[in-house]
Amino acid sequence: MLRIAVPNKGSLAETAAGMLAEAGYLTRTDPKALHLIDARNDVEFFYLRPRDIATYVGSGALDAGITGRDLLLDSGSPAHEVASLDFAGSTFRFAGPVGRFTELSDLNGVRIATSYTGLVGDFLTRHHVTAELVKLDGAVESAVDLGVADAVADVVSTGTTLRNAGLEIFGPVILDSTAVAISAPEQKPGTNVLLRRLQGVLVARRYVLMDYDLPAALLERATAVAHGIESPTVSPLKDPDWVAVRVMVPRRDMNQIMDALYDLGARAILVSAIHAARL
Repeated sequence: MLRIAVPNKGSLAETAAGMLAEAGYLTRTDPKALHLIDARNDVEFFYLRPRDIATYVGSGALDAGITGRDLLLDSGSPAHEVASLDFAGSTFRFAGPVGRFTELSDLNGVRIATSYTGLVGDFLTRHHVTAELVKLDGAVESAVDLGVADAVADVVSTGTTLRNAGLEIFGPVILDSTAVAISAPEQKPGTNVLLRRLQGVLVARRYVLMDYDLPAALLERATAVAHGIESPTVSPLKDPDWVAVRVMVPRRDMNQIMDALYDLGARAILVSAIHAARL
């Protein structure tokens, strides 16, 4: 069986479980369960702390998993990212007292509080900055006010929490993170099936099917408006001057595309959800 690590709590857990369910896998009904066998799909799920997943997968104890890119890089694990899953996005930045720091080089010789010493340490090393990293498990924005550190490196969304602590963001982005699928150093063959299924879920979430009727003479112009992932499917109608077209379009653009096609001359424009896909 393919042995897969899944986040058991936190911001990654619920969306990861939903994605696996959409991909056709069995999901746990008891939120405290730590192990689940899905015999139909020949996989075992292990529900672990998100921060530990990369370590288990990197060691080869488990074959694949879902975790954050930030947690993967921070762990130093030999596990490798095999697909971005497009949820739980976050951005890591430096912050310090207003007016004290402006450039990355200003961090030489100072103390930086962070929950991600591996990630931040590697970033500083690549940029030839030497600083003392202070490991904290959370609430790093308080570290400067309490005298534990001179600056912080943390996840930033709106920056409100940092501003409320009297800090301002400066310097380059440390990392743009998201949820990722990871694999053991020696990828097990069944991992490819997991990846295809997860990527099929992403396609189903990002795209819709659009069907419409169109005068055949306008087909080239319509294709320029909605060209699809590869090419539209075109079928003849009873009226030889008209064709039926089916095409995949980005969900976020579907209304603009419908308007453009209608203005062009398309009629009977219908949109359908995609429940699963293999591309």
